[in-house]
Amino acid sequence: MILKSLSLINYKNLDNRSFNFNEKINCIVGNNGIGKTNILDAIYHLSFGKSYFNPVATQNIKHGEDFFVIQGDYIKNDLPEKVVISLKKGQKKIIKRNGKAYDKFSDHIGFLPLVMISPADRDLIIEGSDTRRKFIDSVISQSDKDYLLNIIKYNKVLAQRNALLKYFALNHTYNADTIAVYNDQLTEYGTKIFHKRNAFLKAFIPIFKAHYHNISNGNDTVNLVYKSDLSENDLKILLEQQINKDRALQYTSVGIHKDDLAFDIEGYPIKKFGSQGQQKSFLIALKLAQFDFIKTQSKVKPILLLDDIFDKLDEERVAQIIKLADEDSFGQIFISDTHAERTENIVKQAHQSYEFFKL
Repeated sequence: MILKSLSLINYKNLDNRSFNFNEKINCIVGNNGIGKTNILDAIYHLSFGKSYFNPVATQNIKHGEDFFVIQGDYIKNDLPEKVVISLKKGQKKIIKRNGKAYDKFSDHIGFLPLVMISPADRDLIIEGSDTRRKFIDSVISQSDKDYLLNIIKYNKVLAQRNALLKYFALNHTYNADTIAVYNDQLTEYGTKIFHKRNAFLKAFIPIFKAHYHNISNGNDTVNLVYKSDLSENDLKILLEQQINKDRALQYTSVGIHKDDLAFDIEGYPIKKFGSQGQQKSFLIALKLAQFDFIKTQSKVKPILLLDDIFDKLDEERVAQIIKLADEDSFGQIFISDTHAERTENIVKQAHQSYEFFKL
């Protein structure tokens, strides 16, 4: 899959820009704050229907304007594909594929497989469990529509159950039969999600460990540990056991929305015991494993976005990653950097065609 061209109107700090891309390596270079990352984010937006960095859609419109448009022209499975995303203030975002608007944005997820590696990925280590659950969900959802639908259904029922718990507290009332209906629905969707997450991580963890071993030259032992309430008991039983606590809290305290993924190095949390270098290598390995998993599942090489990659790794490690392009491991790659010469020296080692875009 190749992104042939990109057109932007009023996206973040970019007013009206167009690019024709190389099918292998594309380097976007320039000073900080000039818009390099915004170009990569626009490419991400075309795959996921949202920004990687700012989920508030209207905040991605250029200051002083009232709309943005992103257009990407692709070749996928030897066929041309055009995706256009547009948003006008006060209106709903529109995603069109070949001129036809999607009824549900979820139908678009997975159509344009993509992996983004960014300094913002450190949130996976330092932020709460919600960030790590979203990572798991984003990887699985790119190749499993049923999983994504179950996530959507589960979250909808969860919101309804929480609203009911608040209603009970506010009105000093309680209806066990209505709660039981929501318990059954959460159990149905949550159990499916739990089993999918479990199966995914069993396949994903060995890939992750292999990448970390290569990046770190085998110096450390790392692991990912899936933590879920459902590992201990059936969700329906857990919901029934916790009902008094839930009524007091006015929200649902158990379920797959509380799952977490522990990041360990030498058996300890990497957040507390990993050096900055170890954390960076951990995150790169995580994202490269994501790339491999999606490539295997979708039978398509995802687009790879390397945003400010030198913030994460030294030049030798970056060169190791770029050299994988020679082994045909990657498809199309986009790199942003502040130093054109540094980037070009490394890209030349890949012996692949490349293009430079200086902002």
